[in-house]
Amino acid sequence: MTRTAEVGVATLRRYRRACDYLAAAMIHLKDNVLLDEPLRREHLKPRPLGHWGTCPGLSLIYSALDRLVARTGQRTLLVTGPGHGAPAIHANLWLEGTHALHDSTLSLDGAGLAELVRRFSWPGGFPSHLSPEVPGVIHEGGELGYALDTAFDDPGLLVACVVGEAETGPTAAAWHSPKFTGPRDGRVLPVLHLNGYKIASPTISASMSDEELTAYFTGCGWHPQIVDVRGSADPDTQLGEALERAHADELAMIVLRSTKGFGVPRQSPDGTPLEGTFHAHQVPLESAGHDDAELAELERWLRSYRPEELFDAGVPQPDLLAVPPEPALRLGRVPQANGGQLRRDLPLPDVGEFTVAVGRAGAVDASVTETVGEWLAELLRRTEDRRDFRVFCPDELESNKLGVVLGVTSRGFARDVAEYSEHLGADGRVLEVLSEHNCQGWLQGYLLTGRHGLFPCYEAFVSIVDSMVNQYAKFLKMSGEVGWRAPVASLNCLLTSDGWRQEHNGYSHQGPGFINMMLTKKASVARIYLPPDANTLLEVAHRCLSSTDLVNVVVAGKQSGPQWLSPEAARAHCRAGAGVWDWAGTAGGVPADVVLACAGTTPTVETVAAAQLLAEAAPQLRVRVVNVVDLLALAPRQRHPNGLGDDEFTACFGDDVPVVFAFHGYPSAVHEVLHGRAGAGRFHVHGYLEEGTTTTPFDLLASNRMTRHDLAADALGRARGWSSAAGSIVRDLLRKRDELVAAAYRDGADPAEITGWRWSA
Repeated sequence: MTRTAEVGVATLRRYRRACDYLAAAMIHLKDNVLLDEPLRREHLKPRPLGHWGTCPGLSLIYSALDRLVARTGQRTLLVTGPGHGAPAIHANLWLEGTHALHDSTLSLDGAGLAELVRRFSWPGGFPSHLSPEVPGVIHEGGELGYALDTAFDDPGLLVACVVGEAETGPTAAAWHSPKFTGPRDGRVLPVLHLNGYKIASPTISASMSDEELTAYFTGCGWHPQIVDVRGSADPDTQLGEALERAHADELAMIVLRSTKGFGVPRQSPDGTPLEGTFHAHQVPLESAGHDDAELAELERWLRSYRPEELFDAGVPQPDLLAVPPEPALRLGRVPQANGGQLRRDLPLPDVGEFTVAVGRAGAVDASVTETVGEWLAELLRRTEDRRDFRVFCPDELESNKLGVVLGVTSRGFARDVAEYSEHLGADGRVLEVLSEHNCQGWLQGYLLTGRHGLFPCYEAFVSIVDSMVNQYAKFLKMSGEVGWRAPVASLNCLLTSDGWRQEHNGYSHQGPGFINMMLTKKASVARIYLPPDANTLLEVAHRCLSSTDLVNVVVAGKQSGPQWLSPEAARAHCRAGAGVWDWAGTAGGVPADVVLACAGTTPTVETVAAAQLLAEAAPQLRVRVVNVVDLLALAPRQRHPNGLGDDEFTACFGDDVPVVFAFHGYPSAVHEVLHGRAGAGRFHVHGYLEEGTTTTPFDLLASNRMTRHDLAADALGRARGWSSAAGSIVRDLLRKRDELVAAAYRDGADPAEITGWRWSA
């Protein structure tokens, strides 16, 4: 045994006393951090921020894990769901010396202690919750509810996950995670911390009896242990013994009942109850800066920890420094918490082996997702031994036409369900669960601990995880500003089953708004691709799975459709981000009267068809066709690194030519991206107008003014020099559109003129 394995209960109590003192000081103090003189108002932070209520419980858990790790040598990652208990984690990281490894100003002495206390919730310092600049962190906790999802498998690693306010949908689904991982995966040890209250009312879980909790979690697949330390004379031994039992049980979890904010005064000077109530949740004595009685009570509380017995001029006493395990095993230093340093590049197959042969544009039909599925299957085959690539999908793999990957690996499922055993296996690297939250959370944990993955999802329902992706994008943005964090593999969302081709569904399945959400993210993080065919999707997929520290959103329809570009042309097109399709237009190298632009699979079909209609109806009209595969190529380069340069933009869209743009999503997204471009007002965007139902594809397009006839009519009406000649042609185009819609209403299907259309030069 190492010396740390011999630490006794008395030392653990002193260690926790030091952590609790530091946590309380971080919330309240900016100076006089060891109370070397009487406490005065000028020693207090003008804006006391933080959450005290969970801090004592987190330090109890942290120190108990230290003891377990020291005895067993078990590599352990701590995921802290109640991330607003950051002061407790900071205190432990400082005492174990991990903070000082990354920042010498947080040294284990008086100056370092003073800086730690001052920096918490201070401008330019640490945020009030855990964040990427904090060692050991892969989950901020700023948004509660999915910590347990991020505590995903890693062979040989124990992931201890503290779950706090367990009332969200993601948490409810995450309790079933052990049903999806097998014997070759790592272990997750949940610790449900029940201290009675959330911010202003009781928590559901804390109100449940031990019998209810045991029944619930047993049904979820766990072996729960109830550990009640409220009023205990020796909580360290109680929790320590429970952790020892849990370490020997692959499916153990701990339900820890503790007193909310224990250690704080029982009540404030005005009689408000504190310890054991929701009033201890945040800053217990927040009026100390202007209330003499509260100031005196704050000083009594802080002095009750007897900091003079714990620190010698700010240097922790030697027995406190003996609590953390040996340096390589300390919780703040586990390599998986900086997973980018473990990441290996994927052995990506050459896309050339999977491309669609395209002789004449539009002559061949294919499903873009079926094509990329073959490529993904080969990638899964190549990573079988490494096991560092997974597909996370909310029960839609077959529907999204990616089922070919199941010929290489199975769906991960740890239970024996023989009657439903198709493509199921404990070692499967496809995880399908009807919870977008679980898929997103599992993938986040997988990426942040050094692996790779893909999240295919119905486009309309990926918005369920808007908030999670938003938080993850913020995590990546902040990680990029932390010098010691290594790049992690990008988060890749493949959105298919898009709203334009919902063969079995209707209005509820039509929602392209995830693109709009992504446009609010930092340019250093956000990427949005709309490949028009299979060969461009292969190129985009290769790019995305090669990238790091990004959130890549790829939108691609799954239905079979025309293929436009040869493999070579697709590669060049994706490299450029946008380009002129000379073969589809009629300008022929001379100045265009109008530009027809498009982004997305269905808009591309309608745009090419519109160009053909115009060639027939107005052969003297000079039309240029532009396809955009990288939506952010439209942005000025000074706003986004993928933006086209001014010359490249002009080569596509001209200087003052009207542009009719057929867009996959809401028109506002294109206008937002174009902001800052000279002459952006000449872009007239057609897109999804929130009109729909269960109907034919052409009728859906018509209801949103996105048919080839609408595009051609709009282009003709806006083309330079054509306003007087356009009237009768426009009327004919729109009359033809209405006749086709009427035929669909009569026959229940789109006419052959639409379903059998092929582009011809």
